[in-house]
Amino acid sequence: MKALSRLAALLASVYMLSGIHFANADDLDSFVRSRQQVLNQFEDARQPASPALLQPGRAITAAIAPRQPVSSVQSSDNADELISSAMGLLGVAYRYGGTSASTGFDCSGFMQHIFKRSMGVNLPRTSAAQAKMGVGVSRSELQPGDMVFFRTMGRGRISHVGLYIGNNRFIHAPRTGKRIEVTSLSNKYWNAKYAFARRVKKNDPSRFLN
Repeated sequence: MKALSRLAALLASVYMLSGIHFANADDLDSFVRSRQQVLNQFEDARQPASPALLQPGRAITAAIAPRQPVSSVQSSDNADELISSAMGLLGVAYRYGGTSASTGFDCSGFMQHIFKRSMGVNLPRTSAAQAKMGVGVSRSELQPGDMVFFRTMGRGRISHVGLYIGNNRFIHAPRTGKRIEVTSLSNKYWNAKYAFARRVKKNDPSRFLN
């Protein structure tokens, strides 16, 4: 409990400095507990790792997904950077049209932010446009760092996007009233709305192709 209190105090200081505000102490407490529960799940799933996997910036990916040979993927370094950047925003509020941590993100704004920050890749603004980037990936071949797309408004256009982080989970900004969170692709709602996945690599010309 003391550790949780210290974590709450630390996060409160960080978010005050970054311009992120909580309406009251209960909101902050709920955010800390939610974030800690997610991180605890990843910690429980952690397997003994070799020293190479414990380099700075690689711990998160190693904890939630087996590493893949570099030649077979979205480069592991790219995935590590994307996931680290995304997890650092866990708990930030959803805001329609939002593109920054200080004001909140919508789903595509969240993707746009982490790809720009981590890989220097400029994604389009909407999930429908982002769904035309990179190359298609079958659901059985998903790898950490892939973008996963959903049709939340029927069988029409793509209307939601998240980042696959391994272990059948993705991180996303869900909707108004929610915060950036980690969700299982097996979740009844999201499983039914799943459309397809795309892989965008750093310095890969195919990311500009439909």
